[in-house]
Amino acid sequence: MAQLLLIGVAAGLLSGFLGIGGGLIIVPALVYCLGFSQQMATGTSLAILLPPVGLAAVLEYHCHGHIHWRATLIIAVGLFFSAWLSAHFANKLPQIYLRLFFGAMMIFLGILIVATNWYKLSK
Repeated sequence: MAQLLLIGVAAGLLSGFLGIGGGLIIVPALVYCLGFSQQMATGTSLAILLPPVGLAAVLEYHCHGHIHWRATLIIAVGLFFSAWLSAHFANKLPQIYLRLFFGAMMIFLGILIVATNWYKLSK
């Protein structure tokens, strides 16, 4: 129980500050700290994020005028259909492939973020 609450608090803090939480915090914590399968961790993360992110953080950003609603709706439509399709296939794959892909994506995005901002700092 305490581990689950700690995962939630960490994900909430990082979600509010950086817009991350589900994929980068909750999924690895469920897999490596609590022994969830990759599919169980992904599904649980998606179920966790739906109500609180949809209500609390979005309202706060909306109150400050920091949501581009047209972009939100267009991306949400694409996300809805592609998430359903990818979840359909992910549930048929061995979790080792999903973990490898997940790790590779985290490394790629980390390098991209660091390189882009390092370049901006050197200007």
